Amino acid sequence: MSKHTPTPAGRDIELAFSEANKILDIINTPEAALSDEQRKWVSSNVADNFANHVNRGFLDYRKSVTETDDFALTDWYGQGSILRDIMGREYIDMLGGFGLYSPGIRHPKIVAAAKAQLDRSPQYSQEMLDPLRGQLAKVLAKLTPGDLQYGFFANSGTEAVDGAMKLAKLYTGRRGFISTTGGFHGKSLGALSLLGKSVYREPLLPLLGGVRHVPYGDADAVEQLLKIADSVGSMDVAAVVAEPIQGEAGAVVPPDDYWPRLREICSRYGVLLIADEVQTGFGRTGKIFGVDHWDVAPDIICFGKALGGGVVPMSGFFSTAEIWSCLEPNPFMHTTTTGGNPLACAAALAGIGVMLEENLPGQAAEKGRYLLQKLGRLKEQYPHILKDIRGKGLLLAMVFENDELGYKVVSGLFKRKVLTAGTLNNSSVVRLEPALNIPYELLDEVLARLEDTLQNVSHAI
Repeated sequence: MSKHTPTPAGRDIELAFSEANKILDIINTPEAALSDEQRKWVSSNVADNFANHVNRGFLDYRKSVTETDDFALTDWYGQGSILRDIMGREYIDMLGGFGLYSPGIRHPKIVAAAKAQLDRSPQYSQEMLDPLRGQLAKVLAKLTPGDLQYGFFANSGTEAVDGAMKLAKLYTGRRGFISTTGGFHGKSLGALSLLGKSVYREPLLPLLGGVRHVPYGDADAVEQLLKIADSVGSMDVAAVVAEPIQGEAGAVVPPDDYWPRLREICSRYGVLLIADEVQTGFGRTGKIFGVDHWDVAPDIICFGKALGGGVVPMSGFFSTAEIWSCLEPNPFMHTTTTGGNPLACAAALAGIGVMLEENLPGQAAEKGRYLLQKLGRLKEQYPHILKDIRGKGLLLAMVFENDELGYKVVSGLFKRKVLTAGTLNNSSVVRLEPALNIPYELLDEVLARLEDTLQNVSHAI
């Protein structure tokens, strides 16, 4: 349990007003003008605030608390691939906000677009046609594979997956889905039904009915389920849902024939194919979209995370004109008040521009190969610690012999001012998911600190 003991809550309007103004005064103070007293106030209060008002369980898992001797590490300032807390401590960011920061933290062109839109209108009226949403949809229609033409924008990847599930059910008139073990698709009740990790599912059962799970990368298992359903006349599968490369399971790359076979099998049985590109999309794996590695066009594609350029939350799902037509008689079948707002659209449009101008997919592919080569040498030096390395582009994972070793390496890197973490579905697997434009000098520095960490861990076991 955390050492921070929750205190009773109670209504105090004056205190609420005072506390809001206290942090706003600090936010509105130029960084160079912040006093030591202000900095210490923020850093000393953050852990207690989490314990009393967010979830004290987080404090047992956050290295910013467990590995920090004095003031808790605060998420305060970032630029490019460097994070700095309010006390001035700097870290190399190899976590990338779990895939948010593909163009780096606070990319100036994306920030500028969001600021410019903020000076016009931060939200839309809900009645007038909003030009940025329409333009972003057009841009994405030209960017996505195949004949994907229409889309809906939301705020999180989970919402995008939920929307894709609704679309598949509406179009096909069926209620079932095939998902994969180890898959991560979000934690709303709909997306959670697809998620392939029991620890998050079991306490909330029953979830949506008709969802079957098969091993990831096993196209034969998908075909077998569909063949049985078809042969007994009980075909109730609306769609097969999978990640091009599994993210939270630990950068798991499927066999090369997996996605082409999924496409062929789904087409043969009249089942939709949904690609969850929330983590793999927009250059992360070395291609614009993960499915581009296998030249496959899904029927529905979901994206999020990097779509907002690391500046504004943004997600969406897109499909073909034929499938989308089921939403046209009543376009209010799926709505959101804030999804696709002008700020998010401006950030997304600027983020796509940055991705193409800087060739972020190409950078990810090249730097991913570089890291894999260097990590391979470390694996040869420390085979008793580092069991495997895998992934594509800059969605990479280091696989350790057990959870304890993985934690020791993450902790060692943190103490050496490198920020990374284990994957959500597998704590013995440590992700490397930096900005796609991270300089080679920083990669080399991370590799040097990693080697020092592995050497230290090796001596301790």
